[in-house]
Amino acid sequence: MATHTGMTTDEFSQIVKGWIASAKHPTSDKLYTQMVYQPMLELLAYLRANEFKTFIVSGGGIEFMRPWVEEVYNVPPEQVVGSSVVTSFEVRDGTPVLVRQPKVNFIDDKEGKPVGINQHIGRRPIAAFGNSDGDLAMLQWTCNAPGAKLCVYVHHTDAAREWAYDRKSHIGKLDKGLDEAQAQAWTVVDMQADWSVVFPE
Repeated sequence: MATHTGMTTDEFSQIVKGWIASAKHPTSDKLYTQMVYQPMLELLAYLRANEFKTFIVSGGGIEFMRPWVEEVYNVPPEQVVGSSVVTSFEVRDGTPVLVRQPKVNFIDDKEGKPVGINQHIGRRPIAAFGNSDGDLAMLQWTCNAPGAKLCVYVHHTDAAREWAYDRKSHIGKLDKGLDEAQAQAWTVVDMQADWSVVFPE
């Protein structure tokens, strides 16, 4: 908020596009857009081919994701749900603009995820996929409803090809989610055992 307050949404979008086009991961030296998960891309394509509508629901900033996710994931900006800052309308030099303010509007994480889905989409999902305890409420809300549902956790177990984390990790913790997945018979994907490819070739 401190670095981007007072910036218009268009200005912020241009900064994001410039960063995502050039920023590289510090250890792989690949663009971050090259480090998306190949199985995730395949799943999204499979769902769309079978007439499902797909969404990205992230704790990340919605204005950060929208400029590039359509090109990478084929998910349009209006199908992205994320955290946001307060934005206000102004007229600058005769031009109407939206301006970022120094105040959090919404945090789309943990218990906020089902709230964000309800606010942005207006329908409860029939399938949800997550990889940390931050996704637990979303999966609970999705799968504890009438009718056929699918809830899947991706368990990051591959320290060689990606990284490994679960119950005791300080980032991306997956603890309560593993217990709930077992109790509710949700699908748990073991990255090391189940994914022949992690990133696109």
